[in-house]
Amino acid sequence: MVKAANSRGTNPGTPPRTRILIVGGGYVGMYTALRLQRKLRAGEAEITVVSAEPYMTYQPFLPEAAAGAISPRHVVVPLRRVLGKCRIVIGEAQRIDHAKRTVTVTTLATADEGAGPIEMEYDELVLAPGSISRALPVPGLADYGIGFKTVEEAIGLRNHVIEQMDIASSTRDPALRDAALTFVFVGGGFAGVEALGELEDMARYAARYYHNIKPEDMKWVLVEASDRILPEVGPEMGVYTVRELRRRNIDVRLETRLESCENRVAVLSDGARFPTRTVVWTAGVKPHPLLAASDLPRNERGRLACTSFLTVEGVEHAWAAGDAAAVPDITADEKGRECAPNAQHAVRQAKVLADNLLAAMRGEVLTEYAHKYAGSVASLGLHRGVAHIYGRKLKAYPAWFMHRAYHLSRVPSFNRKMRVLAEWTLSGLFKREIVSLGSLEHPRAEFELAAGGGHKPPPPPPAPNPPQNGQG
Repeated sequence: MVKAANSRGTNPGTPPRTRILIVGGGYVGMYTALRLQRKLRAGEAEITVVSAEPYMTYQPFLPEAAAGAISPRHVVVPLRRVLGKCRIVIGEAQRIDHAKRTVTVTTLATADEGAGPIEMEYDELVLAPGSISRALPVPGLADYGIGFKTVEEAIGLRNHVIEQMDIASSTRDPALRDAALTFVFVGGGFAGVEALGELEDMARYAARYYHNIKPEDMKWVLVEASDRILPEVGPEMGVYTVRELRRRNIDVRLETRLESCENRVAVLSDGARFPTRTVVWTAGVKPHPLLAASDLPRNERGRLACTSFLTVEGVEHAWAAGDAAAVPDITADEKGRECAPNAQHAVRQAKVLADNLLAAMRGEVLTEYAHKYAGSVASLGLHRGVAHIYGRKLKAYPAWFMHRAYHLSRVPSFNRKMRVLAEWTLSGLFKREIVSLGSLEHPRAEFELAAGGGHKPPPPPPAPNPPQNGQG
């Protein structure tokens, strides 16, 4: 174990600076650090951000990145650029001992150094590690399932879909072709519906460039365990979404679960079986495992028990918000209700959290987090969408336009806003890009092949069929 460098008391005669440690570089982590570095007085505190990635991913843009409407690098915000007054540590927090005010962190250099993880000390802790995909014990899911929570997964899925179209175009095996052109999405929330809508739209467009694939050859299936999809936009807009997807020949199956996807066959609880090479899992998230490796109180669902002031319940000098925090919704009529773990709440909670942390440091009054849900917007593909904002219901093009306008206003930094806007403008003037760059996932494969003696020989022809019924 190595102790991190400590800058406290470097100047004799001056009070030590408060050490603020932010664990997580997502919505809450980045926005909290951004607000703190703007409002802190000179020499008042030092901010350290521990993040597994050097960027924050704006997840509402992942479906458009998968469809090729936005470049992957414009879906992320580099932490070092926007948090110039913070110390950024790229690593994974493994354990939190709040009683000792320490966090154990492994960095990219930990293995090479051979000295073990770093122990970082703090005075104020902001815990915002977010969530991870909730994978159920479905047979075959770990082997064949594809997630949709990171930019890498989004671009990998885009490459995969185009690659399946290439396989279907080149094979002479009808069973292989059918499996390659069958795409199963599990989960009827924002991630699943938007990813399906955007990728189906992209694949439909790409089909015009294949001489032997038509849009109707592809089979798209949406599986949802509850009786409706997109509950955030309300029952009426949810019904409209189902109708719109089915009009596009998408098979929407409500009150249905994925039972198995072993041997590349998706078996559903209603008895349906789909040979498929694509199973996209977007069926919910669960709290980050770091929470279980801490001495901080959690609720029955594994999230941090928090107050409406965004402090961790019953603990001093610990703050939390976002997916990892169970924050009471004081605006709800129903008692005991918690704020939904979504981006809309996370961004607003980060602002209140930063202000309350500063107020606590300065001995001022804290403010409760109270935010009425403004509504939700969802894209269903180019020029298609649904929205329920401030009681108004929109669909089709107006909802799609509202979706883009809202998220453009929310994506961090003027730089990113202008880049995304420029890409949307150019995509409206020129044709879509339908290139698969799957080889990016294995960049050294070609060189390793050459260094090992050149290209592999073609596979041997299949063995002849064995004689049947003694004939042959």
